[in-house]
Amino acid sequence: MELYLIRHGQSVNNALPDGEPRIQDSPLNELGQAQAARVAAYLADGRNRDPRYSPATGYSERETMSTFGITHLYTSPMRRALQTTLPIAQALNLHPEVWIDIHEHGGIYQARPDGITAFPGLTSTQIREQFANYVLPAGVTEAGWWDVNKGAEEYYTALGRAVKVAGELRRRARELADTPDSPPERIALVSHGTFIDALIKALLNLLPNRQMYFLMYNTGITRIDFVDHDRLVLRYVNRTMHLPPDMIS
Repeated sequence: MELYLIRHGQSVNNALPDGEPRIQDSPLNELGQAQAARVAAYLADGRNRDPRYSPATGYSERETMSTFGITHLYTSPMRRALQTTLPIAQALNLHPEVWIDIHEHGGIYQARPDGITAFPGLTSTQIREQFANYVLPAGVTEAGWWDVNKGAEEYYTALGRAVKVAGELRRRARELADTPDSPPERIALVSHGTFIDALIKALLNLLPNRQMYFLMYNTGITRIDFVDHDRLVLRYVNRTMHLPPDMIS
């Protein structure tokens, strides 16, 4: 099983100077939309795929594929991730599935001088109106998806979500390994910088920490292959070859 972790495009908040107040559930800005279009075109071009690698022999060979062969596309329910996913879904002809657990650390909130104000996030109707072909889980309702009673999520809670998602991905990979005749799965997750960092650490069995960080540029791609039952191959981290230098952010 191949896993592609993709950070969303640049958001309005990403471009604000340090110290400027952030808005809740920030959308993509113009650069972020252009980055999303480029990563979509990149994933639709199979010539950009790395050669297939055999862990048993160490040999590699070029596959003939018209696209990256992504079979499943998941997105965080945050607006900037939903927007980044849209051109990818259109380019790959996939119906994205919203996976609540891959949202960014903190949830939906706005920090003000007088404290934290939490917001529920986009409702199921709002998502269906803006992203018609997205598959929504039961946790996205007419009341949104973020529990405002939680305020801003603690960092350790986000790490727990990363461990949970890593466990689900490992379970899925083991099931595929137990059924050799199953077609290959190539999964893309459109998520966020801090959560992707935590998920990589969870998958690689690294202790949770903030002393070491896997940096993710906007629309940077990380690939991890699941080999056999419990072996992983980290193919690359934060790849941005789909972007010209002046679009890397």
